[in-house]
Amino acid sequence: MQPWLITLIVVLVVLAVVITVLYFLGKKAQKKQAEQQETLEANKQTVSMLIIDKKRMKLKDAGLPQIVLDQTPKLMRSSKLPIIKAKIGPQIMSLICDEKIFDSVPVKKEVKAIVSGIYVLDVRGLHGKQVAAPQKKKSKFRQFLEKAQEKAGAKPLK
Repeated sequence: MQPWLITLIVVLVVLAVVITVLYFLGKKAQKKQAEQQETLEANKQTVSMLIIDKKRMKLKDAGLPQIVLDQTPKLMRSSKLPIIKAKIGPQIMSLICDEKIFDSVPVKKEVKAIVSGIYVLDVRGLHGKQVAAPQKKKSKFRQFLEKAQEKAGAKPLK
């Protein structure tokens, strides 16, 4: 047998093992996320709050309770999360926002939010109106690409 063929077989076997391990880890993570989502849905409640500020910041800088920091995995502590500072009743609290709705959360407005613990799941304007998400700025690359397509006569990307 030729040496390159042996090397190819070893690489393919290692690749197959890695893909199998990733498949089972993915299934396990998916089950865990489904359980967490069920827990969030079971504990959700509607709260009226005044949004003071929102920004993406590190977990340790966000002003969250110490028990939250202790329960967070070490790799997640340094990553930036969407944090909302809100006044709920007389108390000012820092809450973690869902990534999907973070851009649509209005600042310095009173809203009704669906909250589960310190996690904000959904935000509606006062009187039940859905708050519209602000238009995202287009990146320089996207602007350049649209100009080039406009000049070429092709229809623009969305």
